Amino acid sequence: MKLIEYPDREMLAMGLADTLASELKNCLLVHPHASFVVPGGTTPGPIFDSLCAARLDWDRVHVMLSDERWVPEDHDRSNAKLLKERLFVERAAEAQFVPFHQPGKTPDEAALELSGRLQGEMPISLLLLGMGADMHTASLFPGAVGLEAMLADDAPLVVPVSVDGQEPRISFSGPALAGAMAKHLVIFGSEKRAALEAAQSLDPREAPIRAVMSGLTVHWAE
Repeated sequence: MKLIEYPDREMLAMGLADTLASELKNCLLVHPHASFVVPGGTTPGPIFDSLCAARLDWDRVHVMLSDERWVPEDHDRSNAKLLKERLFVERAAEAQFVPFHQPGKTPDEAALELSGRLQGEMPISLLLLGMGADMHTASLFPGAVGLEAMLADDAPLVVPVSVDGQEPRISFSGPALAGAMAKHLVIFGSEKRAALEAAQSLDPREAPIRAVMSGLTVHWAE
């Protein structure tokens, strides 16, 4: 694991956007397309604001979310809504989006279908993750029902996730994320940095971010 510190969040957003654009360009030099997996939530918004203007062959970039709440794409809690507003604008509007939410299907049904359909996108070319203070990443939460199976080597690519008191979710599994060719994590603040440091000595079932730490580059600002 490699840690890069930035003087502030604005510099992190600009610097990381440049890094992601460069890695996508390099991937497209040798592959017909790039699979680019990104997080939802508020953290990546400023990164997307810079990245969306990058000059690259966006029509060859297949964008997927690391996880999604089981709500319509126009719902305020939809991660897809964030992408449409912050990433799929300017040049990045030409990117190909692979949605997780499928109207009329349950998370279990969609996870099974996506696990088969996304085989051609594996391994993930470029992965950007976030992390909670509880050391969850994507929708792999400590204590989640079935977490051990979601982290197992034989886990399907995509798994349904049940979170107490929240909407059902769908998420890439631990091995799908861990197998990415390039992995980046963005975190802000001293609390999350301390959590990340603690996770290094914990089992992935206690700290799911631990499952993707090998080869991970961490981008941090206070």
